Amino acid sequence: MTSHKNTPNRLKEIFRVVLSIAIILVGITHFTEPAQFVKIMPPQLPYPTELVYISGFFEILGGIGLLIPFVSVAAAWGLIALFVAVFPANINQAINSIPIEGIPHHPWLYWARLPFQAVLIAWAWWYTQKPDEQLGAFKE
Repeated sequence: MTSHKNTPNRLKEIFRVVLSIAIILVGITHFTEPAQFVKIMPPQLPYPTELVYISGFFEILGGIGLLIPFVSVAAAWGLIALFVAVFPANINQAINSIPIEGIPHHPWLYWARLPFQAVLIAWAWWYTQKPDEQLGAFKE
C-alpha cells in the first residue's frame, strides 16, 4: 500500500525523468539541427556553431547526470548554469524575431518563451534541494 507521504517525492522523481528526457532530446537536436540554433546565437559571440555543439553536449550530459544519484545535484547545478548561459540566444531570437523550423513563427511566442527559462531554472534547482530524500525511485 502506498503512503500519501511518498506522493510528493514520487511526483518529484517523475518530473526528474521528464526534465531529463526533455533536455536530452533538446541536446540531441543541437547535433541533428545545429543551424536552427546557430541562427539565434547573438552575433557578438564567437564560434556560434561550436557553442551550439558545446551547449548540446552539456544538455545531454546534464540530462543523463540528473538520473544518476551520485552526480544528480551537480548535474542540476550544471543545468541551471546552462539555462542561464543560453538565455542570451533566447533574447536575441525574441528581439530579432528569428524563426526556427518546427516552431510557429509568432514574435509574441518568442517573448513568451523568455519567462519559461525561469521555470526551467527553478525546475532544475528543485533537484539541488534535500538530495538525501531524492531518487527514492532508484533505491531498494
